[in-house]
Amino acid sequence: MNDHIIAEKLLDILVCPVCHKELDEILDPSPGLRCQECRRIYPVRDGIPVMLPEEARIEGE
Repeated sequence: MNDHIIAEKLLDILVCPVCHKELDEILDPSPGLRCQECRRIYPVRDGIPVMLPEEARIEGE
């Protein structure tokens, strides 16, 4: 079973629009893509990543 919300090929090319670092997929508490560097979490809505800095939240805040 595939537990990914984003296709791995797409995840391989997406980067954080703020710091241009790689993203990790997270599923809890809600689906999103987390920047490994700046800790921004971009939401995924209906299987589409919303890569707008103003839509992101910062992990731990």
